[in-house]
Amino acid sequence: MGILLRLLTAAGLAADAYVHWQFAPEMAPGPGGSDGTIPGDDLFRAQAVLAAVSGVLVLAWARRWTYAIAFLVAGSAVGALLLYYYVDVGRLGPIPAMHDPSWYTDKTISLVGEGIATLAAAIGFLTTPRPSQEQP
Repeated sequence: MGILLRLLTAAGLAADAYVHWQFAPEMAPGPGGSDGTIPGDDLFRAQAVLAAVSGVLVLAWARRWTYAIAFLVAGSAVGALLLYYYVDVGRLGPIPAMHDPSWYTDKTISLVGEGIATLAAAIGFLTTPRPSQEQP
């Protein structure tokens, strides 16, 4: 079961990373700058890098801390995707307004990947023994 959780977590995060990296150029601020916000393309590239790194961490070391990181990265991506689909929250401090009420294939791929990674990482975190509980 351990290898399956690792593969599901990493594959879901890989899908997340791929979609975010592909869409990053489309999220660049238009002419006139970013009005004091973090550019959307930078946010999307950061999410892609975080997803890729956390997926590699889970593959390399199936530890509670790597599953926790993967859970936070994937879970926050699910939350952001659903929030910005359903609610036009506008600008949140340095985060630009990113409301996107349309739905398309790449968004589905991202959501499914992030969802699978979130669930697999949560199960991995809960089932991976703590270092003090491991048998010699």
